[in-house]
Amino acid sequence: MALRTVLDTNAILYFLGGRLAQPLPRAEYLTSIICEIELLSYPVLDATALKQVRSFLSEIRVVPLTEPVKEATIDLRKAHGLKIPDAIVAATARTASALLLTNDVHLLRLPGINAQSLTLKRP
Repeated sequence: MALRTVLDTNAILYFLGGRLAQPLPRAEYLTSIICEIELLSYPVLDATALKQVRSFLSEIRVVPLTEPVKEATIDLRKAHGLKIPDAIVAATARTASALLLTNDVHLLRLPGINAQSLTLKRP
């Protein structure tokens, strides 16, 4: 079975923008509903990019704000002072028992969250 992996917003943007140094590993991919909201409301999306984002999101599981995710979000925010979107992403990974792919330094250092950064292509 493939590794279960939650993609943070920045990981999806890097992937779609062709900025990853290596391909994403084989995995069952998920993302948080907050990442979907962030991606679809990104201010500089043109029609082509919006179509690309929607197509990508249709191929992975977008995790809604369930009761367990909500409770984990509250716990993470209280314990670590995270912003709500970051707490929701981390809680999504925690409740899914998944690896979190992100380049957000705060999330990479979060105790109890299995997080890994992505290597980007050099400019």
